[in-house]
Amino acid sequence: MKTFSIAIHGGAGTLVKGLMTAELENEYKAALKLALDEGYRILEDGASAIDAVETAVKLLEDSPLFNAGKGSVFTAEGTHEMDAAIMDGKTLNAGAVSLVTGIKNPVSLARDVMDKSYHVFLAGEGAMKFAEDHGHGIESPDYFYDEVRYKQWQGIKDSDSFQLDHSVKKDGKFGTVGAVACDQYGNVAAATSTGGMTNKKWGRVGDSPMIGAGNYANNKTCAVSCTGSGEFFIRGVVAYDVSCLMEHKGLSLEAASDEVINKRILEINGDGGLIAVDANGNIAMPFNTEGMYRACRSSNGQEEISIYK
Repeated sequence: MKTFSIAIHGGAGTLVKGLMTAELENEYKAALKLALDEGYRILEDGASAIDAVETAVKLLEDSPLFNAGKGSVFTAEGTHEMDAAIMDGKTLNAGAVSLVTGIKNPVSLARDVMDKSYHVFLAGEGAMKFAEDHGHGIESPDYFYDEVRYKQWQGIKDSDSFQLDHSVKKDGKFGTVGAVACDQYGNVAAATSTGGMTNKKWGRVGDSPMIGAGNYANNKTCAVSCTGSGEFFIRGVVAYDVSCLMEHKGLSLEAASDEVINKRILEINGDGGLIAVDANGNIAMPFNTEGMYRACRSSNGQEEISIYK
């Protein structure tokens, strides 16, 4: 039996320790632990990495603490537009959705796109029609309403400003969520989900649902889920870049992840982080910001739940 492992994140950015109450910090860590433990249990039971990452991300989507699913931020129109992606490193099959509204668990919709369609990426009205055809219920806007998110939006609505959820003007809730895992059979998988940026316009899409930019998995190399300033992660094709450095330059998971986050993405002024696992169960969680909500657990005894550097 190979080493199996899972890592999850709940966003990276300007997480200033002084602005976080001990109570809120405990809430974040408890939410991370719940998703981590459930994902790990699935791996421990001998199930697949793809099932583990979907389950972990669903639990993070169900928490109002993170900018995905229930905790998604408000767009310029006062709605919630969500994106998600999932990828299986064994087959290179992938599914992604963008600009979906009212979907409780966008990651599960992305999984259905992967498993039940001939396509990889569905967006907007088409993705919503697919969701309806495959039995995904539509939640009312009340389900996604959160007072902190609403105030965040009120501060910049009717302006041309937009706000990454982990930027300096923030109220204690942060970015994208994601999970990566390696199962007992050496298969890796990655899943990522987000509510985008506050006050976003024109159907803006970030890196999270883009295969190779914010989410990627390949048994030859690794599984990666990113969080940060999406436009830069798209330009840097960050998730695939880690895999590419491993495959073509022979770098280890840790060295490739570090090269991408602490050198290559910084050179184009991108900030954020990523979580990654390789087919041997090794874990990397680099970030170039003040903090990243992150957690990992491995069958070799490694375990961590952290926020700051």
